[in-house]
Order: sequence, then C-alpha cells, then structure tokens
Amino acid sequence: MNNLYIITGPAGVGKSTISRIIAKRKEKSALIEGDDIYHLVCGGYVKPWLEGNHLEIFWENCIDLIENFLDRKYDVVFNYICTPKDIEYIKDKFQNTKIKLSVLMANEETLMRRDKMRKLDCQMGERSIVLLNEFKEMNYTRTYYLDTTLLDAEEIADEIMGNDKFNIELEAIELVDNMEMK
Repeated sequence: MNNLYIITGPAGVGKSTISRIIAKRKEKSALIEGDDIYHLVCGGYVKPWLEGNHLEIFWENCIDLIENFLDRKYDVVFNYICTPKDIEYIKDKFQNTKIKLSVLMANEETLMRRDKMRKLDCQMGERSIVLLNEFKEMNYTRTYYLDTTLLDAEEIADEIMGNDKFNIELEAIELVDNMEMK
C-alpha cells in the first residue's frame, strides 16, 4: 500500500523543505506543493485567505493529482496550509490509503527567522504569526503536532517517517481545543 504524507502548518515552518526530504527518501514518490497548485491561476488570482479565492478548484486539482499518483503506485507527499476540515475531506477521498499527517509548529522567533531565509517575494512576515496563532486554535488532535523549534530538517523528516503517531486512523480525527505550544 502506498503512503500519503500530509505536511501542514503555518507559513515559514518548513513544510516545503520537510516534504522535499521525505519525497527524496522514498523509492517512488511524487511531491505536490499546494502553493504551486494554487498559483496556477493567473488572471483573477485572489490570495487564499481573501474572499473570492479559488479554493474549490484548488482542492479538486489537488485531489485529482494525489489520486493519479497513488493509482500508479507512487507515495505522495502533499503540503499546504490545511484546516481539520480539509484533512477530513482528503481522508474521505482516500479511505484505502495509509495517511500520515504532521502539523509542523515552531515558536514565533523561529518562524520569523525561517521566513527571513526565504526569497523576498515568498516572505510572509507577520502573516506567519497570524497563521501560527490560527494553528494553535485549530481543532487538531495533539498527536499530529510536531514542534520543530529545536529540530533540524533531517530530524523532522525522521520523526514523521518513523513515528506511527502521525498515522491517521480510519475513525474521525479527534478534536481538541486551544492547542498550546511550549
């Protein structure tokens, strides 16, 4: 059975870096960067957090890409800023697939430092902190959170790939309130 890795978290936390490492470690894999799919729209582009966004077609395209690769026996690594509702949607579409979910988190200082390491046109600035606070409030089970503040990229990938705590079970994702970072 092929694996679907879902890597989510606030902007600047390392989703793309970690996803790339995991995909390269797999024998036959596809890396699907959600941001790349979202940016396929040129004319009429609206940022995903604004009214009038094109998230509906974005999710249809992501699901189709994931399905095409899984059907051809690829492991898929998908990263994007996902809500618990988005994860339930993906889980419902791929009920016969082993899914690993990791919600990457870091403290504010680490997020801002990592954000400044990005290309200037990719930096999110204070939006990273807004997203961090939103992820702290999202109703994810604590199990799926991974504090990356003190870990390097290879350690993060090792933890996700080697720890069964990131496996999504077939029952509904348990919900918790008010996640707090250490």
